[in-house]
Amino acid sequence: MPLLDPTLWQDGPTLTGGSAPVVEPATGRTLATIELAAPADVAEAAVRALAAQQDWAHATHPERAAVLRRAGDLFTAHADELREWLVRESGSIPGKADFELRVAAQECYEAAALASRPTGQVLPSEAPRLSFTRRVPAGVVGVVAPFNVPLILAIRSVAPALALGNAVLLKPDRRTAVCGGLALAAVFAAAGLPGGLLQVLPGDAATGAAVVADPRVRVVSFTGSTASGRSVGELAGRHLKRVHLELGGNSALVVLHDADVEAAVAQASWGSFFHQGQICMTAGRHLVHTSLYDEYVERLAARAEELAVGDPYREQVHLGPLIDRAQLDRVHALVEASTRQGAKLVAGGTHRDLFYRPTVLAGVADDTPAYTEEVFGPVAPVRSFATEEEAVALASAGPYGLSLGIVTRDAARGLDLADRIPTGIAHINDQTVNDEAVAPFGGVGASGTGARFGGEANLDAFTELRWTTVRSTPAGHPF
Repeated sequence: MPLLDPTLWQDGPTLTGGSAPVVEPATGRTLATIELAAPADVAEAAVRALAAQQDWAHATHPERAAVLRRAGDLFTAHADELREWLVRESGSIPGKADFELRVAAQECYEAAALASRPTGQVLPSEAPRLSFTRRVPAGVVGVVAPFNVPLILAIRSVAPALALGNAVLLKPDRRTAVCGGLALAAVFAAAGLPGGLLQVLPGDAATGAAVVADPRVRVVSFTGSTASGRSVGELAGRHLKRVHLELGGNSALVVLHDADVEAAVAQASWGSFFHQGQICMTAGRHLVHTSLYDEYVERLAARAEELAVGDPYREQVHLGPLIDRAQLDRVHALVEASTRQGAKLVAGGTHRDLFYRPTVLAGVADDTPAYTEEVFGPVAPVRSFATEEEAVALASAGPYGLSLGIVTRDAARGLDLADRIPTGIAHINDQTVNDEAVAPFGGVGASGTGARFGGEANLDAFTELRWTTVRSTPAGHPF
């Protein structure tokens, strides 16, 4: 029996939001039919999650760790089946799908190690008592994940939350409800996770809002657009919820005067065109020293023209389809608006169905739409600078602060430059798109509320710090 048997997808009460097709963006074909969660279904799921969480929180850390290790093994054992879903449902090329599967397994292994890590601290006290802190599970965690890297952006919250003794309500994007939601439920069920601890609630924004607002959900982990993140943050604030927001970006790739242009273009092509540019860390602004600018634009455009675009399930390609028509229309509108305002279209700017050609725009300015906004498509706007001070000003401009790449033959100079540009992530002699299970991840400004995923950051994200005191005899009235 395959891991993703549709008859075994739903763990929990019957969902009442109606059925919906799972669509392959490359062809428009229906791959399966799923049941959607209505906002009213969230309360029942939360009640069930809270009941299951009580026993899970008291399970020993080796018991929880064993489930996480088995889940990691299952992502590898069922890689062929899961890869096909990632390729067909999310439009990933196979290499990107393999990257997701590898990171998903590592997230589970890292989370397994995390199960024994929530230690405390013995504190001094002015009273005759033992005083200490300890980390305890938050309770029920709501995870709202997007379509673009559906497996990683769900598992990076689901795995550590479970390992630390929580239950999880997972609301995946309905466009990737299988590879970003039901696949995780299937893996953890096969790994022996008790029922009720991970419930998948595919649905729309109203269902996500119900997850955020439910009183049994104590922590919310949201990944998505900045606009949606503001709404989630406001709603969580009204309900006094702790919320972790990983939002959009418009990351700069800075190419200094001493850079190897060929090497820089190889990095830039990956940073802007990987997964059709549908990555929050995508290199959205190419800032190139004026002495290298013309050669850089020419080489990047030539590279863009060489890349194959097509159906990643049936062809060997570099780029697959954008996720849907709405995303295609938005990307193309930004490119057309940019050329109307004076940007030069050097490569791309065309599409067939949902397949958008990798696009290079030169001569962009402060008000060029594809330069100032997060495009979330395979578009590389290139702009020149004359001094490092100008590069710092350009890279620091705008509301976002997620990732940063700097290319230079002088790594120390690159590190010094990075210290002057406010971002949550910085890479010297690498492009902006990087992720590892052991590393903290998050941005500043409009890119989110800082590093809330990865490594030790997960302890802060998914536990509460409790102060406890113990006396040998009851205390009397102090005065």
